[in-house]
Amino acid sequence: MLSHLLLSRVSGLVALFIVAACVAVRADESERADREQARAEIVRKVDERIDAALVRAKIVAAEQAEDAEFVRRAYLDLTGSVPRVADARKFLADQRADKRARLIEDLLTSPAHANHLANLWRSIMLPGGVNVEQINSVVGVQNWLRQRFVENLRYDNLVSELLVATAGDDAGPALYYTSLELAPEKLASSTARIFLGLQIECAECHDHPFDKWKQRDFWGYASFFAQLQRPDANAPGMQARLVDIDRGDVKIPNSEEIVLPKFPSGGAPGAEELGTRRMKLAVWMASRDNPYLARAAVNRAWSVLFGRGLVEPVDDIGPHNAASHPELFDELTQYFIESGFDLRELFRTIAMTQAYQRTSRWTSAPPPVELYAQMPVKALSAEQLYDSLNRVLARRGAGQMPGLNVRSSLLDPQRQQFLIKMQGQGRSPLDYQAGVLQALTLLNGADLTEATTAERGPLLLALDSPLFAEGDRLETMFLATLTRTPSSPERELFLKHVNSRSPSEKGKAWSDVLWALLNTAEFATNH
Repeated sequence: MLSHLLLSRVSGLVALFIVAACVAVRADESERADREQARAEIVRKVDERIDAALVRAKIVAAEQAEDAEFVRRAYLDLTGSVPRVADARKFLADQRADKRARLIEDLLTSPAHANHLANLWRSIMLPGGVNVEQINSVVGVQNWLRQRFVENLRYDNLVSELLVATAGDDAGPALYYTSLELAPEKLASSTARIFLGLQIECAECHDHPFDKWKQRDFWGYASFFAQLQRPDANAPGMQARLVDIDRGDVKIPNSEEIVLPKFPSGGAPGAEELGTRRMKLAVWMASRDNPYLARAAVNRAWSVLFGRGLVEPVDDIGPHNAASHPELFDELTQYFIESGFDLRELFRTIAMTQAYQRTSRWTSAPPPVELYAQMPVKALSAEQLYDSLNRVLARRGAGQMPGLNVRSSLLDPQRQQFLIKMQGQGRSPLDYQAGVLQALTLLNGADLTEATTAERGPLLLALDSPLFAEGDRLETMFLATLTRTPSSPERELFLKHVNSRSPSEKGKAWSDVLWALLNTAEFATNH
């Protein structure tokens, strides 16, 4: 009798557990459906706004990009490198109607996406390239950013964490502060550009000539960083450690006027608010009283995918610099806020639009780039170019320097040499400005020499198998470099070159083919 009663109770508990689990699953499915519906709606609005502008300009939009063009673009924009041959083949062979959405999702949730965003934001936070003297700082910032992007931390929380950084796990952000010498004016200028999209530094010495910013506005914002110190600055071998003290003010240059903390939105922290000045700034940064953070993030994400922001320059948002599509900008910003400052969702949404998926091909004079009638052709960054070469070379690209107990691709000496030479490219990805040094690096540099030497190049060695027919070798080379198959004229031209050589010289002929592909403008650009 007792055992029967216990069995009955256990069965009841199991039934309740199953019911609760089913309810949770249904709730998750309902929430997922709501998110997908909201995303579909904002994607539709974005395309409607762009299409309406094209109608007013009497311009017909370009067609949708072919699969080969799209997969290369998505990999470069979302992971910073061209796809592997196997991944390209898999996508091109996929017959599912939603394969582009699936690809975008796979890329956004991959470690390569987090690493790519860390590269982008680190280069924004520490401009001017990487040098050996600052390598500890650079690697610290890079690793801190990567971990936050892996976690998909809310963007407003990421910014707040950086603003209150001290030491320990915050070594990356702390090193960002020390790279700017803890100078309030430098920190004000840098954080305003990166996280608020504001160029307020013009008001450092005088009122801004054509914007609303006054000199007191600049120094009021700089005042939030005035009580920041590094007590062990002269201690050798110590990590950066920051402290906020209870004294320290800024003054208007060439005067004795002290300026107290003031938010760029115009308000000031209340006397009753607890915490350091930086803590008060961090609270405001993530609050609804801050009209700049979300807009700056949306504008920067848009510029990553399209090569230019809805407001250009990307870090100069203001009434004097109107957005190309103001309604679109407002609606996408509101969606970003409602999504919980989800940066991954923001990239997902923009990548799903028809505007992003258009071809870059245009038969006549190209339309104004701000209309987004076609996908602009973007020059690869030095890091995208090197990582794509690494993909062709099948190298891992991680390195380690003596005395540093950390591994990072930033510590790869070969990578550093390449980046230093290639940093001369134009600031905008829509402007390709490679000089003589950059051209010679691509034509005759050690990386291309390694890739295109028949006895050393991993791709060439792999294709030397007798199992490959000549046409298969050529197709694989095109997929590895340009993520497409060769056209009939290209196939005829290259195979003629190879077949004109004696058997002993065919390895050199294939080396010539790979060298030619790696030196095309098509390889060096994202289109």
